[in-house]
Amino acid sequence: MIIYNVTISVEESITSDWLAWMQHEHIPEVMGCGIFTKAQINRVVTNSDSDNTFAIAYTCLTMEELHQYQLKFSVGLQKKHIARYGDKVVAFRTIMEMIEEF
Repeated sequence: MIIYNVTISVEESITSDWLAWMQHEHIPEVMGCGIFTKAQINRVVTNSDSDNTFAIAYTCLTMEELHQYQLKFSVGLQKKHIARYGDKVVAFRTIMEMIEEF
């Protein structure tokens, strides 16, 4: 199983709008691509972080599926995100392979 994690720091002034847009538009659009089996949005909680950092974890079965998402869909979806929020958000992505779930 592959987890595609997008961690995003959001300016406080747009956090409510951004979170609603992610929940009602962006994540459903990503899931509509037919690649991921589930998505989870999490708030990053640390002593040194604000309440405005989130991690969205998308799960798919194989690296090949993730690669198809990256080739066919990710650029367009990222452009929509940038067009809407510009430099008020900073994102980075990581890919994890699940070894075992307990």
